[in-house]
Amino acid sequence: MSDKMKIGILGAGTWGVALARMLYNSGNAVTVWSAIESEIDELTLTKKHRNFPDVELPDGIIYTKDISTACREKEILVFAVPSVFVRATAKRAAPYTPDGQIIVDVAKGIEEGTLYTMTEIIGDEIKNPTIRLVALSGPTHAEEVIKDLPTTIISASGDIPAAETVQRVFNTGRMRVYTNDDIRGVELCGALKNVIALAAGAAVGLGCGDNAKAALITRGIAEICRLGMAMGCKEQTFGGLAGIGDLIVTATSMHSRNNRCGMLIGRGVPVEDAIRQVGMVVEGLNALPAAVSLARKYNVEMPIVETVDAVVSGRVDVSAAIELLMARELKAEIGGTAFNNVYD
Repeated sequence: MSDKMKIGILGAGTWGVALARMLYNSGNAVTVWSAIESEIDELTLTKKHRNFPDVELPDGIIYTKDISTACREKEILVFAVPSVFVRATAKRAAPYTPDGQIIVDVAKGIEEGTLYTMTEIIGDEIKNPTIRLVALSGPTHAEEVIKDLPTTIISASGDIPAAETVQRVFNTGRMRVYTNDDIRGVELCGALKNVIALAAGAAVGLGCGDNAKAALITRGIAEICRLGMAMGCKEQTFGGLAGIGDLIVTATSMHSRNNRCGMLIGRGVPVEDAIRQVGMVVEGLNALPAAVSLARKYNVEMPIVETVDAVVSGRVDVSAAIELLMARELKAEIGGTAFNNVYD
């Protein structure tokens, strides 16, 4: 199979379009689909995305309103829709996915109720045992990828040849791709780092400083790792790009909608108003119910996640959140393995 491929991208948001541009410029044939027909009309007419008005998209990218066109005869199919739409999109795509197709998910989330990761949802809907599922995740803001700024990312799959194919295809002079066989751990990091980023943003909105943000990031990755280890994931994943790397960028960058939403909540803006002001999907809020459910299912203590849930649900005022975390029972920072025993 050639490393220059026919690639379909489902989703014409910032990440889908940034990847479309990158993959096309690497010599691949790229087709982009969106369920929002006006997005396809705008991209076809202007060759620009509304969130990247200064970036001219290549003429050769194909835009379509027909999902079958984006799926059929494609060697790689990328799911770049928000996490809450992954199941519906997979259901629509299922009749048109060919045997042996590599399906790459770049959405980050955990489904409420089933507690499935995004690739598990796709596999649940596309009941074809020959499809090859890969999660692509890491510290990668679309706003930088579309400007060709240096980026690193993880291609994760239990199917290592599939992960390596994605590694070769997505690796460019400006994006370096690593592989990881711990797909569940990588997907767990991608979903839960958004919840911790909400907390870090809220701390800034409350007027806390860098010390508090550093503590939330450090203790946040400890919580995520504890849960991951309880779920059978590999500890090394949480100290890598998909874990601490993605958490750092999401909890510190103004490109991060989760960080920005958290800041607004910290300043006292109601959650729904904060979402409207951000103007895009805030994945940390979507992942929050599943994060709480997983913590309880696996009997893992996750005080930051629980506190964010209490604030978002209105059970605790945001001004009291830091005090609640600071007043917890004093403990040792226990030695041993790198992350999972920290702050237990």
